[in-house]
Amino acid sequence: MLGLKNNFIFAPIKLGYSKDGKVNKRHIRFYKLRSKYVGAVTVEPFFLDPGLREIPTQLGIDNDSKIESLKQLTDTIHKNNTKVIAHLNHPGRMANPKIKGNYFISSTDKPCKKGLPAPKIMDEDDMERVIELYINAIRRIEQSGFDIIELQYGHGYLMAQFLSPAVNNRTDEYGKGYEGRIKFPLRVFKTIKKHTNLPIIVRISANEMMENGINTADMINFSKLLEREGAEAIHVSSGSVCSTPPWYFQHMFIPKGKTWEWAKKIKEHINIPVIAVGRINTFEDIEKVVQIGIDYIGIGRALVADPFFIGKYEKKLNEPVRPCLACAEGCLGGVKSGKGLKCLINPSVGEEKPVLPAKKEKYFAVIGAGPAGLEAASNLKQRGHRVKLFEKDTPGGQFNLAYLPPKKKTLKKLILYYKQQIQHLNIPVEYKKVKKEDILDKGYDGVFLATGSVPVIPPIKGLKKYHLAEVLKGYANIENKTVLIIGGGLIGIEIASALFEKNRVYVVEMLNEVARGMEMIERALLLKTLKDRVTIYTDTKVKEIQGKTVILEGNAIKKIENVDTIILAAGMKSYNPLKKELEGYLPVYPVGDANNVGNAMDAISDAYQKTNSL
Repeated sequence: MLGLKNNFIFAPIKLGYSKDGKVNKRHIRFYKLRSKYVGAVTVEPFFLDPGLREIPTQLGIDNDSKIESLKQLTDTIHKNNTKVIAHLNHPGRMANPKIKGNYFISSTDKPCKKGLPAPKIMDEDDMERVIELYINAIRRIEQSGFDIIELQYGHGYLMAQFLSPAVNNRTDEYGKGYEGRIKFPLRVFKTIKKHTNLPIIVRISANEMMENGINTADMINFSKLLEREGAEAIHVSSGSVCSTPPWYFQHMFIPKGKTWEWAKKIKEHINIPVIAVGRINTFEDIEKVVQIGIDYIGIGRALVADPFFIGKYEKKLNEPVRPCLACAEGCLGGVKSGKGLKCLINPSVGEEKPVLPAKKEKYFAVIGAGPAGLEAASNLKQRGHRVKLFEKDTPGGQFNLAYLPPKKKTLKKLILYYKQQIQHLNIPVEYKKVKKEDILDKGYDGVFLATGSVPVIPPIKGLKKYHLAEVLKGYANIENKTVLIIGGGLIGIEIASALFEKNRVYVVEMLNEVARGMEMIERALLLKTLKDRVTIYTDTKVKEIQGKTVILEGNAIKKIENVDTIILAAGMKSYNPLKKELEGYLPVYPVGDANNVGNAMDAISDAYQKTNSL
């Protein structure tokens, strides 16, 4: 066993907070907050060499200059009686091609995908250099105060590139069947084992979820072998960052629980502990994993969304859980954009600053209970202000449409959380359409306008009868229709994904691409699904509508006949009619879409930042 205070491990997640490969204050604040209630924290994957980085802002373990800041981090985490795991990963052909100076080696000369760099097939000299990188990293890990080492042998990285039949096409002793494919990864493990007394966890993909990829039977045998060679635990995940990223990221579009099943199968064949991971983001998930006999539970994004998730599970805190939505919007999108790890539902991620009490209690009205209004009311109350929330209809605003398309039900958790939080904080809610006289002379010190946005109605000749995004509420009843969606942005493509199976769907987009602003995994999956099943015209405008005939402009196709249903998804514009009426009487703070149209993460972040300043 690993000797942890409990069986919860914070899984490795890239933060993207470093400018020089060293730990800084953002890292320390992030891990300090999340180390309080877990048995161990796995720090983000380290690069072993500057030419092997996955992101420009990754932490490194490549030279001795990193030791001092790493020691500060481990010392901080140890103060919570929590152990620290160093996660070592050689990306092989998955080094980032956009980073200058990166190099690419692998078991194969096949690139991950068309257009990416073709790696060099590793020879014995390359293998020795890789082993040397690991040996040097182990020395630095020990000097930095880490308690445990985790080796990445899955997810399509270098060791998995040897283990995977789909990737390893070698004809020498390091290929040719299972025995050949495991030879180099096993050699690396044995060498590392000789150079350290620290416990070693091996992280594997139990299944790569692709044709001829790593399979569970082989990983059961490999886990047995690792046990015999002295591994302390097997960390069971799935997927490949190259070929099956939804499984790698455990996106909401894949079924929950498969990785737990594979962990159980491996556990049945070995005697060392097994760590299960993969979208364990509710208390019920934890109970299910415990019931199948798993030793340790790896939790990643649930602890990003709510640093105290485990403390709340153990009833050490009595507060609503801020739930992970498995959307990858902030945790993947933030890192990819270079801004660092963010979270749609938790705007404090990346800052990790405590809620600061207001210098003086004030009384605020918040108008609109969409994501921005709910976050504004919540944060104002937590800071010690008095708050009254107004909503004309149903809490959630337009986000109540976000979870209606197929496979997106998990997004509903956002609204459920905020409802619980508003109730927990005893914030009064009045359901009415607010007028100027409802605010003035009522004792308010300021008003937050979170009234959202309204659809843009394009000036198309003949456009009379149409639907808006609300069509999602009853999309299951739309059958055997020819549907035209005007606008191929995020909303338009999501509507297309809901309607295409029962209807003939056309999407017309003015720009040269569709699904702009959509989270990258969801975008790739949806566009792949819609390909050849939905007709999409880009660089095209709808010029005129003549009955059931739609006249187009800018594309070789001039018109679409027999259109039954037209849906407008041509963009949104801010809606804040009370702004002019209230300005001059008291401070007015538009937030979210009422301030600047964006996505839910933008709206929540805007509300959080503005309420923190008061």
